[in-house]
Amino acid sequence: MTTLRIAVAFGCISWLASCTEPKPAEPAAEPAPATETAVSPATAPTPDAIHIGQTMPFSGPASAYSTIGRTQAAYFKKVNDEGGVQNLKLDLQSLDDAYSPPKTVEQVRKLVEQDHVLFVYGSVGTATNSAVHKYLNSKKVPQLFVSTGATKWGDPTNYPWTIGFNPTYQLEGQTYAKHILAHHPKAKIAVLYQNDDYGKDLLKGLRDGLGDKASMIIKEATYEVSDATIDSQLATLQASKATVFVDITTPKFAAQAVRRAYDSGWKPIHYLNQVGASIATVLKPAGVEKAIGAFTIGYYKDPTDEQYDNDAEMQRYKQFMKKYYPEGDVNDGINAYAYMSAQTMVQVLKQCGTDITSENIMRQATNIKNFAPELVLPGVVINTSPTDFFTFDQVQISRFDGKSWKSQGEAIKVDPIKAE
Repeated sequence: MTTLRIAVAFGCISWLASCTEPKPAEPAAEPAPATETAVSPATAPTPDAIHIGQTMPFSGPASAYSTIGRTQAAYFKKVNDEGGVQNLKLDLQSLDDAYSPPKTVEQVRKLVEQDHVLFVYGSVGTATNSAVHKYLNSKKVPQLFVSTGATKWGDPTNYPWTIGFNPTYQLEGQTYAKHILAHHPKAKIAVLYQNDDYGKDLLKGLRDGLGDKASMIIKEATYEVSDATIDSQLATLQASKATVFVDITTPKFAAQAVRRAYDSGWKPIHYLNQVGASIATVLKPAGVEKAIGAFTIGYYKDPTDEQYDNDAEMQRYKQFMKKYYPEGDVNDGINAYAYMSAQTMVQVLKQCGTDITSENIMRQATNIKNFAPELVLPGVVINTSPTDFFTFDQVQISRFDGKSWKSQGEAIKVDPIKAE
């Protein structure tokens, strides 16, 4: 019955994605503190299932990311078919928030107060997760492996119930800065970034990494997630005559940036942030020939890279996709990312043993030791501790060759960045 519930919930969110129009965005507010009459959140599983909550942008401007939730649901179905965890089925309820913080608040309150999920897992978006950050911590509901790299998710002192999954955006920005200083020391840098915590976080990492060379940044432009195009911003950046373009955008705008920069005749060295570097959802729609030579960071194997065709882990991933998510794009790196995230979540539940409570789940999520989910690059492992909530501190610079992202050397380790 529990396995069927996952299938039913999965079908429901697919219907929502095609039939529900997102509500207009409005300023997000934290939910009010629970009153004495509010229903308490779950602290342990039911006798037959571990109930997991999630929000995903199945509609709205970031719907390209919805495949993350679909891959994770498929992976949990695989785990259930193999007996579950401690003989408990994984019951994932993934609800559409349209990438709108007010909708996220509404959906998360439903998951916690009505559906009694044990924890919230893998939800997408910095602004959307921020909208329920304080609420989930006040309710002591684990907010696990959020699908965003904001540095704020690594703050065990103030938010002990939240942990991220991605390498932090500041780490990513610092990595680009190191590469620019080493290979393009006389560059003039233009930056396009999303006008929210996500964009500002990565820009801060870039500036910090450049240090006393931050004046190399000669022009910045921002966009709003509600914007239709970024044509005017690209024209402004091109007019600056910058020789390096650091592109901090989500898939819809990343595809526009790749296409517009190329078609306009502007040929800067292009650093494309990792969340906007999918070949399937960004480069192919833009035209792969227009992205040749672009750089991004990598920490897991690219499914399109022929060097991994005979790799045992890649073969298992592709077999999983064929069986459990055949409508998904096996070559989309976002699905490979979600596959690793789901493995990590299952690893935490296995570490819990028979003590599958919200407290112990959080304890195990912050005590991961040298765990390498399938598809991570050689040398990359996950380590967390009660004082270090950052999962990854190693990444590589990768270059797009027209077919796949090719790693440009060994993993780069960056010292952990503390949330401010």
